[in-house]
Amino acid sequence: MKPAQASLWASAQMQGMHGTDGIWYASYAPGVAHEIDPARYRSLVHFFDESVQRYRAQTAFTSLGADLSFDALDRKAHAFASYLQEIGVQHGDRVALMMPNTLAYPVAMFGALIAGAIVVNMNPLYTVRELAHQLKDCGAQTIVVFDLFGKTLQDALPGSRVKQVIVTSLGDLLADGLNVKGRALDLYMRHVRKQVPDFALPEAVSLRQAIARGAKRKLEPVRVGHGDIAFIQYTGGTTGVPKGAMLTHRNIIANVLQALEWSRARLIDGEEIVVTPLPLYHIYSLTMNALVFLGIGARNVLIVNPRDIDALLRTLRDVPFTAISALNTLYAALLDKDEFRQRDFSSLKLAMAGGMATQRAIAERFEAVTGTAILEGYGLSECSPLVCASTLHAARDESFEGSIGLPVPSTLVRLRRDDGAWADIGEPGELCVQGPQVMKGYWNRPAETALAIDAQGWFATGDIGTMDARGFIRIVDRKKNMMIVSGFNVYPTEIEDVLSAHPKVRAVAAVGVPDPVTGERVKAYVVPRDATLSVEELLAFARLHLTGYKVPAFVEFRDSLPLTSIGKVMRRGLRAPDDKETKP
Repeated sequence: MKPAQASLWASAQMQGMHGTDGIWYASYAPGVAHEIDPARYRSLVHFFDESVQRYRAQTAFTSLGADLSFDALDRKAHAFASYLQEIGVQHGDRVALMMPNTLAYPVAMFGALIAGAIVVNMNPLYTVRELAHQLKDCGAQTIVVFDLFGKTLQDALPGSRVKQVIVTSLGDLLADGLNVKGRALDLYMRHVRKQVPDFALPEAVSLRQAIARGAKRKLEPVRVGHGDIAFIQYTGGTTGVPKGAMLTHRNIIANVLQALEWSRARLIDGEEIVVTPLPLYHIYSLTMNALVFLGIGARNVLIVNPRDIDALLRTLRDVPFTAISALNTLYAALLDKDEFRQRDFSSLKLAMAGGMATQRAIAERFEAVTGTAILEGYGLSECSPLVCASTLHAARDESFEGSIGLPVPSTLVRLRRDDGAWADIGEPGELCVQGPQVMKGYWNRPAETALAIDAQGWFATGDIGTMDARGFIRIVDRKKNMMIVSGFNVYPTEIEDVLSAHPKVRAVAAVGVPDPVTGERVKAYVVPRDATLSVEELLAFARLHLTGYKVPAFVEFRDSLPLTSIGKVMRRGLRAPDDKETKP
């Protein structure tokens, strides 16, 4: 950042904006530092070690009723790191993790980082084709896999470089010693529930064996620094084949410190309990939950399967949680449950949303039920992920207004029009980001890295946003999802926001369908909350709130919408060639 730019940025006030050469510097709320110092920690290992020293006796993670203290996490992670060294894992080698939110995840993740390895998160719900591509692309030679997905891994191994497989299970690490509860749970899952398919990984060892072996040998210290890659985080692939974002230790440290600075006004060190239903293999949950809350000594309640809402509610029945991170679909599902609506929310301080746009109707319902506003954030895998967040200090009428808030400390943004010029206040443009959290680049894809990050370090997000005179940013939509109807730009989130506010609508997604006259027309896929909802009623409601060309030309009622593993609507899964369209 040039000195003149830094001066402009640091002098910004809550009431206004300052800019030069088309670069706008958002203001920050009182009490939030304008900058953070990533040099505070040498690496994520340093961050981990300091957190353990401060909170050693406290609970770090809870899963299935079992607690893992900071001390136990430290011992097991170092033992796992030692085992990785025993099997030949060296500095910079890739270690893949393919598991849901169990105690095994933080142990394996921190262990790999301590060993100097690069963690590659794998979605456990990947198909064989998807897993095979990612294993081949990252070149991982070691993988830790949850036993439910052993058969998928078995079928994906041919053509990969994987030499060592470590298998973990639901009952792992629920207790030290004999772990009778854990072993009984594993037997139940395999032989009663029959949820573990047969697989053949003859050279595999169990995570318990790996930790036991590692505990018997001396760990050789590995020097890890800011420039080393900590994670290869694969993008969702909405613009093509999934690409691995190289996130350095500095990238992640910066984003953790940015989030901590933003939220410090509400959180108290050593006293928080955060619910983590979103999978830790997702960058949002990884940074915001696993790392940020670890840094303040919070107890992290891991939810293995967030789609099982009844089980989730049973887990939380006696947990006075103070924070929760989720996304729109999960908040909506929780609000539909009497048990959730009727619980005591007096301890709740912070409700965070990310991963997709939060619909106004859901946010308003959540605040009415809990008394706490959802703070929406915006981020990308390429940015570790946090770029912007709702201010904690806003007046009540600003607590939720569809904005993703302001850039987090040490982060600059600008909006670029299609013609390459910089957008003005209120004008849509592609959101570009500059900051210490921006990735090093895409793994083994220098050409695509050059397209995404320019010579000045500005990362082009592919998301279209607007900025108001106060500096608050709204994401209108992704470029790819934008529809053009008779020459007008139409953004799906606006349509979804309106239709979801109808009391008889449970969920909605809007896409564009080809039209020989208008180019595209809007189609809405709707999951009714009430069977009496008709197309005519819904469209009449839409016409009250949308300009004519934005009103859906087609409506289709469905029992459900296709979702990704973290609950985001898969738009491409809605564009089936045999769709039966109901015209107004």
